[in-house]
Amino acid sequence: MAEQEVQSLEDLGEAMGQAPAAVDDAPVYEQKLDEHGRAYATGKRKDAVARVWLKPGAGRIVVNKKDVNEYFGRPVLQMLLQQPFEAAGRKDQYDVMCTVSGGGLSGQAGAVRHGISKALTHYEPELRGTLKKGGFLTRDARVVERKKYGKAKARRSFQFSKR
Repeated sequence: MAEQEVQSLEDLGEAMGQAPAAVDDAPVYEQKLDEHGRAYATGKRKDAVARVWLKPGAGRIVVNKKDVNEYFGRPVLQMLLQQPFEAAGRKDQYDVMCTVSGGGLSGQAGAVRHGISKALTHYEPELRGTLKKGGFLTRDARVVERKKYGKAKARRSFQFSKR
């Protein structure tokens, strides 16, 4: 019996009598729209959950049936919602309608931002790489730590007193 010298995994497969496996490409993402032509996504941050619908339009954002400037009064929170559009180069091209509940205003703004990013990838799958690189598709899993017994808060001890 003649021994074959194996240099790579392909050679090993051929020696074992197996055909070389085809190299798979990256997964192909498809456009996901509802019957009204909108992209839907759920965004989450802390205790806040946002349901977001995205459709082509003039760039209006409506949160809980209020204008975004009325609902999120602080300019920082308004800027937070624009970040996915600016990263994707789609500013003022989509209308956003969302409902958000739970948590505080900061968590709600983060949830809406997460939902907008996911909905953008459902509407235009080719934007996924850009948004993922910017960190917009990652769900920020940080939540408030629970209070422990024998402690004043989650980690803070009661004040020490010698007498």
